[in-house]
Amino acid sequence: MILEVKNLKKSFGNTEVLKDISFSMEKGDVLSIIGSSGSGKTTLLRCLNFLETPDEGVIKVNEETLFDPALSSSMSEKEIRNKRLHFGLVFQSFNLFPQYTALENVCLAPSLLAKENPSMDVSGLSDLAMGLLEQMGLSAKADNYPHELSGGQQQRVAIARALALNPDILCFDEPTSALDPELTGEVLRVIRELADKNTTMIIVTHEMSFARDVSDRAIFMDGGVIVEEGPSKQVIDDPKMERTKQFLSYYK
Repeated sequence: MILEVKNLKKSFGNTEVLKDISFSMEKGDVLSIIGSSGSGKTTLLRCLNFLETPDEGVIKVNEETLFDPALSSSMSEKEIRNKRLHFGLVFQSFNLFPQYTALENVCLAPSLLAKENPSMDVSGLSDLAMGLLEQMGLSAKADNYPHELSGGQQQRVAIARALALNPDILCFDEPTSALDPELTGEVLRVIRELADKNTTMIIVTHEMSFARDVSDRAIFMDGGVIVEEGPSKQVIDDPKMERTKQFLSYYK
């Protein structure tokens, strides 16, 4: 089991956003999380990536407990950063640094990590980053700045950046929501190629046909709870729960 999430809860003030979320993944699994806006999908990803701190619950990666309120009440910033290394997060709005080239954006996180860990070997970092850009079909754009790239190219740089730290699990938060249909195809093609290489991924998406065809499993969230979970084709093509059927009817 690469990921175990048990009884995860998160509130903002009096608003309960995640209500007792539990699920697990095997290495190489692709999990799609679907649901309407405000259902808790992004908050779940942010809790997994330690951008938000859960109120309750347990998060384990490769049997290592990353979060447990009994153990995690006084984590230092360095401890939190180290826990984040298990996950790579690709944002819907790219979040590239505009003052750095595509290559520099990919190199940045490993370079900063090496400053905290002097024993870390970064001698081949530039080659690694170029290899990732080549994998994304962007080796010719290595010296371009974000404003010189299309939205699809920026998102592919963001994927390369997330892969640069070799995370256990790659997370996508609606990676195509800011893109037009043509550019959406570019990014979905890259994610499909990663799935073919058995990359463990969690994808929050509104692309239902993509979720059905690429994911091993799907979770439908509504109101901060998991309403339905199962093989992606079953959840999307033949949902059992009435709320899931109602949600998916808008995509038919």
